[in-house]
Amino acid sequence: MGKEGFLSPKAIGNRIKAKGLQKLRWYCQMCQKQCRDENGFKCHCMSESHQRQLLLASEDPNKIMDNFSQEFKNDFIELIKRRFGTKRVQNNIVYNEYINDREHVHMNSTQWETLTEFTKWLGKEGFCKVDETPKGWYIQYIDRDPETIRRQEELERKKKQDLDDQERSAKFIEEQVRRGQGGREPEEAPVFTELKRESEEEKITFNLAKGSCSSADGLSKASVALGPSALKAAGSGKRKDAPSTSEAKEKKKSALGEIMEMEEQKKRSVRADHWLHPGIVIKVVTKRLGEKYHKKKGVVKEVQDKYTAVVKMIDSGDKLKLDQSHLETVIPAPGKRVLVLNGVYRDTEALLDSIDERKFSATLTLDSGRMKGRRVNGIAYEDFSKMA
Repeated sequence: MGKEGFLSPKAIGNRIKAKGLQKLRWYCQMCQKQCRDENGFKCHCMSESHQRQLLLASEDPNKIMDNFSQEFKNDFIELIKRRFGTKRVQNNIVYNEYINDREHVHMNSTQWETLTEFTKWLGKEGFCKVDETPKGWYIQYIDRDPETIRRQEELERKKKQDLDDQERSAKFIEEQVRRGQGGREPEEAPVFTELKRESEEEKITFNLAKGSCSSADGLSKASVALGPSALKAAGSGKRKDAPSTSEAKEKKKSALGEIMEMEEQKKRSVRADHWLHPGIVIKVVTKRLGEKYHKKKGVVKEVQDKYTAVVKMIDSGDKLKLDQSHLETVIPAPGKRVLVLNGVYRDTEALLDSIDERKFSATLTLDSGRMKGRRVNGIAYEDFSKMA
């Protein structure tokens, strides 16, 4: 009977068995040879080539072990650096990926007996940060590459420079405020109380300081009941503590500031966390529905529970039920009709006049309601959308 060929079933079966990882106890690290069974490993140990390798290793066994340890350490650290970077990962996960390579250096030929011992050694030598948890040992690679260190130092320098710029800006603003106040300390705001009369028969009295008016010299320091003539005389006198023009301007400015703050509070109070409205054009931003609907436009046909919309896609005509977090508004070209979805002018139709791309806002001209014809600036992109 002739010898079996390369394409015989037995030869093919042997090649299939030789693929992948085999049992570690039948692997010879010195010869870097993997045997499939115990008989093959026994035959290999009795071979002449294995005996020669043993003689070479017996001359300097420590050097051979050091070479294997160095190679194992380099390959293991290279895998952490390339595969996981500086992320914190469990040591068993890294080791399982390392031994997937059939030609890897086995740990039983190195100076470390266990993976835990090797992990502790990595932390002691400063190659990785290691910590023990109830789930096992975790390692984190320390990147000491000069280019990485230079990049980190540059980022730290930039962050510190930004903080210095913010501090200088804050000091400049404080200096401007102090100069605007004329160098004086800010005055405490006056407290106003309601004027109440304890009984109907009691007369209203005023305490007037001495010299407050020219006709009050003959009055006593105590409280007095003022008649019509006395009030007339008091009104005809000149007040010594009349407010100056600058103080009046400051009061006017503060009153204007209070009005502006009240308007801002009013705008914030009318804002809501839902903005969906039937008849507007929206864009799908979620990727969970696949590329067919991602970044595609549709029309809101119905709104359910304020936060859910039934959307009919413009391209395909499909109807989808989506949450408002998966949608965003559509900004049309100037001159098109839009609907205000949030803020003071909610549910008001308008015309888009212009767009400010730097501030992500637009200028609208209201086209319905009591404010029809009014021009409104600074309406955010998310507060209005194109009408179908």
